[in-house]
Amino acid sequence: MLLHTASALANQTVLILGDSLSAGFGIAAEQSWPALLAQRLESEKPAYSVANASISGETTAGGLARLPAALDRFKPAVVVIALGANDGLRGQSVTQMRGNLVAMARLAKARQARVLVVGIKLPPNYGPDYAARFAEAYRSVARQEKTALLPFLLQPIALDAAAFQPDGLHPIAAAQPKILDHVWRELKPLLK
Repeated sequence: MLLHTASALANQTVLILGDSLSAGFGIAAEQSWPALLAQRLESEKPAYSVANASISGETTAGGLARLPAALDRFKPAVVVIALGANDGLRGQSVTQMRGNLVAMARLAKARQARVLVVGIKLPPNYGPDYAARFAEAYRSVARQEKTALLPFLLQPIALDAAAFQPDGLHPIAAAQPKILDHVWRELKPLLK
C-alpha cells in the first residue's frame, strides 16, 4: 500500500514504514490512522504530507530492505518505523529484529530525518520471557539511537475486544482515531 497525500503547502514528508496495523488491513485505506494523520496535518501542520509505505505482513527485515528506496523517493523529514509485530508473531529472533530496527533508524538519521520508533506488544501466549525481551527491544533501540519512542501502538485500545476485527489482531475503523491520537503525542514534537 502506498498512500501519499499532500496539501498545496506541503513540502516535508512523514514516511510511515509499517505492517498491516498501519496499512489499514480489513478497513478502507482512508479510514486508517495514517490517512487520518494526513487529514490532521493538512489542517494543523500544512507543511507536512504523509507517505504511507506500510505493507501487510511486513517484517523488520522487509522494511529494512525497502527503506533505502523509500528514503530516495520521498526524502522524508520524519520517518515512523512501526514494524516488528510480524517478527514477533513468527517467533523470530529478538536480536535480529532489534538489529533491523537499529539499521533502519540509522539509515533515516543519515538522511537527516527525525525518527519515531513505534513498538508493539505480543499476546501472552508467546511466553513472558520472549514478550519482555520483545518489548524491551523497542526501548533499547530508541535509547541507543536517540529517537522518539511510542512503546505500544495499540495501547489505547488493547484491552477493548470490540475495537478489533474478528481476528483479534487488527483494529476496526472506529478505533483508528484513538490510535492516531496516541501516535500524535509522540509525533507532533518531531514536526518542527
